[in-house]
Amino acid sequence: MDAIHIITKKREGLELSSAEIQYLIEGYTAGRIPDYQMAAFLMAAQLRGMALSETITLTQCMLNSGRILDFSAVSSPVIDKHSTGGVGDKISLILTPIVGACGVCVPMISGRGLGHTGGTLDKLESIPGFRTNLQINDIYRQIRALGVAMIGATKEIAPADRQLYALRDVTASVDFIPFITASILSKKLAEGIDGLVLDVKLGRGAFMKTGEEARELAETLVGVGEHFGMSTIAWLTNMDIPLGNAIGNWLEVEESIRCLQGEGPQDVLELSLKLSGEMIALADLAESPEEGEEMAHAAVQSGHALNFLAQIVEAQGGDPAVIHDPALRMRSLEPQTVTVPLDISGYIRDVDAFTLAEIGNDLGVGRLVITDEIDPEAGIVLHLRPGEKAAPGQPLASFYTRKTDQSEEVARRIYSAFTFSKTPVDKPQVLLDRLTFAGWESNS
Repeated sequence: MDAIHIITKKREGLELSSAEIQYLIEGYTAGRIPDYQMAAFLMAAQLRGMALSETITLTQCMLNSGRILDFSAVSSPVIDKHSTGGVGDKISLILTPIVGACGVCVPMISGRGLGHTGGTLDKLESIPGFRTNLQINDIYRQIRALGVAMIGATKEIAPADRQLYALRDVTASVDFIPFITASILSKKLAEGIDGLVLDVKLGRGAFMKTGEEARELAETLVGVGEHFGMSTIAWLTNMDIPLGNAIGNWLEVEESIRCLQGEGPQDVLELSLKLSGEMIALADLAESPEEGEEMAHAAVQSGHALNFLAQIVEAQGGDPAVIHDPALRMRSLEPQTVTVPLDISGYIRDVDAFTLAEIGNDLGVGRLVITDEIDPEAGIVLHLRPGEKAAPGQPLASFYTRKTDQSEEVARRIYSAFTFSKTPVDKPQVLLDRLTFAGWESNS
């Protein structure tokens, strides 16, 4: 068996055996197979496709490349959530303390922002002192003490995924569903979880632009997750427009805190409570997702969820005082405002999430390559969203940047992301369809 034979076989569109995939992954992780051969395999697979059995084997091999966490000593089921990435997606910051307050055990391993999508780790690290680089023994200790940890992947967990993702990023093979599936599930299965709730984004601001692509990804994730004995549920959600009003790391933390106070944007609260309800039900702490959603809402209304976020922050070295009073984190940037032109009145028809994400990256919100520096204070805050009335001179959006010499151009670009209507417009639906192993359910 050799890499050239395997690459050739996949180039011809043939299905690889489990042994061949294992040979590739083990050889690449150990350094026996060089980048250029693995890059050739990635492109051959992207162009010729992979069978479900190959995706399952790839997931298994990537999972077995590192350690698998063992939470068998934890009394309740261990559940996690994963989003496929979007613009303004701060749901993990809200959902995790909600379900933790309800008694769900969550060892949440998250990633950094790359390209047009934000990263949970970058948002967490905008909280003064917050540490995401916990070692495995620290993770076990915190789960025993608190039930929740919000961390980045360690070197011991799915190292094959870390190497392959870096190569996929520079070989135009990020958006291939079998690779996405193996990448997500190898890390989640390595957490030793019993159940997983997936938020599969669909639209301009998502990796999956069409309904067909998003449904195929959701079906593959649920099918492979269930194959490994992990109860898996997926929601398709709208990412044509940004989620919530804030785009930017500390700005999204502030918005998350407002949501935990019951005061945040309706779309963010709706999605957070829905996914929380699914997790609570998967953990057998509620008879149904609807009952779980009621428990989640009660945790927000009582203030228990906000207090739980402060406990997470304190446990991981951050300053819990800023959770109760975000103004304690001194802001060094002043907002600059974009207003509705004086010759326009009516309603907001649309807001382009992808355009705003690109602008945000230019302001310092995200990174184009993993080594780029980010500015935790940079970002954009929307004051008007689709379906809302727009009056001449009304604030449309604000932005925060250190690149003040570009302010005029930034304002022009932000305005270009909005379209207007003279007649009323329906507010877009966030939650679209739900998928379990039994099949699809429409939310309409």
